[in-house]
Amino acid sequence: MNTYTWNCATVDAHPSHTDENGVAKTNVIYNVHWRLTGTDGTNSETVIGTQTIAIDDLGTFTEFETLTNDAVAAWVETAMGEERVAELKASLDKSLEEKANPTSVTLTIGGTETTPPPAPEVE
Repeated sequence: MNTYTWNCATVDAHPSHTDENGVAKTNVIYNVHWRLTGTDGTNSETVIGTQTIAIDDLGTFTEFETLTNDAVAAWVETAMGEERVAELKASLDKSLEEKANPTSVTLTIGGTETTPPPAPEVE
């Protein structure tokens, strides 16, 4: 069974932002730079991307200093939707399967130097 880990530590934020209700906050995150890593216990694969986060209502705002990676990862998953998250995990699963059971490999010819046979003697 593959396991997945989100890294959502890098974010873009407005230094200050006021919502439509007049609530003002600082360091309001609007975009997350994410990495999703899948592992099968031996191999790992990573996909990366960005996800915009809606900031319409600051009534349930979480201060930047108290945020955790897990909380931001949950925001990213919600913003993406279950179908997109499932697609990303399926893509990682496919890559991990290919690493574990490759259908193609890259090889290098001529790992050692060889000497050509001598030229025939002319009489």
